Amino acid sequence: MAVYPDDTFIVSYPRSGNTWTRFLIANLLHPDEPVTFANIETLVPDAEAQSSRMLKRTPRPRYIKSHEYFDHRYRKVIYIVRDPRDVVLSYYNFARKYRHIEDGYPLERYVEDFVAGRLSSADWGTWAENVGTWISARGKDPDFLLLRYEDMQRNTSQELARIADFFGIQADAASREKAIQRSSAQQMRELEKKQAQEWVSTKNQRADIPFVGAASTGGWKAKLPAVSVAQIESEWGALMQFLEYELVTEAGQNASAERIALSRAGK
Repeated sequence: MAVYPDDTFIVSYPRSGNTWTRFLIANLLHPDEPVTFANIETLVPDAEAQSSRMLKRTPRPRYIKSHEYFDHRYRKVIYIVRDPRDVVLSYYNFARKYRHIEDGYPLERYVEDFVAGRLSSADWGTWAENVGTWISARGKDPDFLLLRYEDMQRNTSQELARIADFFGIQADAASREKAIQRSSAQQMRELEKKQAQEWVSTKNQRADIPFVGAASTGGWKAKLPAVSVAQIESEWGALMQFLEYELVTEAGQNASAERIALSRAGK
């Protein structure tokens, strides 16, 4: 893919709110044009779903969605991070929708695959590899904007204002609210029902499992087995704490403390 200096990339690990963010951005940039699954690939194309030829035809400046781990060519980047305990639940349903796993595939085994990097998205790294590469390489770069999905859900208008500032565009409260309403989970679900066969990411996939999920935070507390929570926290606790995700298991807290101690010791 050819990358241009005026490109902006909207990047995340899968199932972290990237599609919602694409709709928010498209509705903010194109207030007079209805944003749908039928035209989202024209307005904010997916780097992994579209051909290089199609991307070259996209008018500049381009706003491009990606799941890639750190790529030095991507200069201006919005990165969306989501609690991995929620990510894995959303990804589990996604895997069933795309027939990557059977409906009866044990959730605990899927979490093991998720942590070990054995998913179909292995080329994008694990959650920690994907998130960690971007934060460590670009965390203090003014052309890098880190967004937490949870903050976006909690105060969408405020986070959308940060996006507008990052783009250098004017977006008053009314225009932000209009974009938010047009990008609501309910609106996107209705669009998906009507246009699933028109969108490259849902065409010919299972219709009984929606692509647009619950759009909620903290669902893992009720749905994720305790052993799976401990496994995720044990592996990625230090990074989760850095991102202000509370650890709830002793295994996670111990692993985080040990890694911090090793880091301070220079090991």
